[in-house]
Amino acid sequence: MKKIIIGAHVSTAGGLYTAFDRAQLIGAEAVQIFGSSPRAWRAKMPTKEECEKFKKEREKYSISHVFLHAAYLVNLASGNSDIFLNSKQSLIDHLSIAEMIGADGLIFHIGSSKGITRSEALLQEIEAMREIISRVPGKAKLIMENTAGGGDKVGDSIKEMGELYKKTGSDRLGICFDTAHAFEAGWVESYTKDSVKKLFDEFDKEIGIENLCAIHANDSMTDSGSYHDRHANIGEGKVGETGFRALFSDKRLHSIPWILEVPGVGDGPDRKNIDELNKIFK
Repeated sequence: MKKIIIGAHVSTAGGLYTAFDRAQLIGAEAVQIFGSSPRAWRAKMPTKEECEKFKKEREKYSISHVFLHAAYLVNLASGNSDIFLNSKQSLIDHLSIAEMIGADGLIFHIGSSKGITRSEALLQEIEAMREIISRVPGKAKLIMENTAGGGDKVGDSIKEMGELYKKTGSDRLGICFDTAHAFEAGWVESYTKDSVKKLFDEFDKEIGIENLCAIHANDSMTDSGSYHDRHANIGEGKVGETGFRALFSDKRLHSIPWILEVPGVGDGPDRKNIDELNKIFK
């Protein structure tokens, strides 16, 4: 059986290319990074030299997948026109960085519809994603991530994510499945072999399993249906080792890179969490 790829979100302090050395130190085989500051609207674009250095370092370390994560501020479903327009431009900038450095894609949070109706938010989201993809030609994908739900969150169900995917109508749109968010949104009461099969049968029907680009492998500090997004280290939360073992039981997920976003000992994903997931997946 092909070995499952386990990666992690890593820092790029000192330059984008430094991500690979940090990945090697913790045993990550794939990486997720911020292409620019996650707390600013406008992105600092890398130079041609920085992009070339990044690509060379990736080859040196044989990293299988590279994903960028969008800025925290982004909300394509917002009823506030300034937030919406800034979000759209931010995603254009970050997707451009992904394309420039040869990353697989840009993962982003779908957003919240406060200020407009749900149907208006969905239409706005679809039109914006179409524009973003058209404004950044290339291979890098724009990747929607499921949320922990609650309030006015858009895309808090597989069905609604499927609607967004189908109506956008682009093969450069993908999906990232976050294990903690799905649990916190109440998609499952617990991850068991049966609930995992049922969940991904629905995913395949509504979206298509072939459009799943990445899995965010996170345990949850909060209960199923809490709508409260708080990640825990692998095996230390409400998902637990049994939950990850149940997820591993679905062979449809074996070809997808699993990216850790856990707290570690305070500095993010570490070798202990990667080792723990590898142990569960044996």
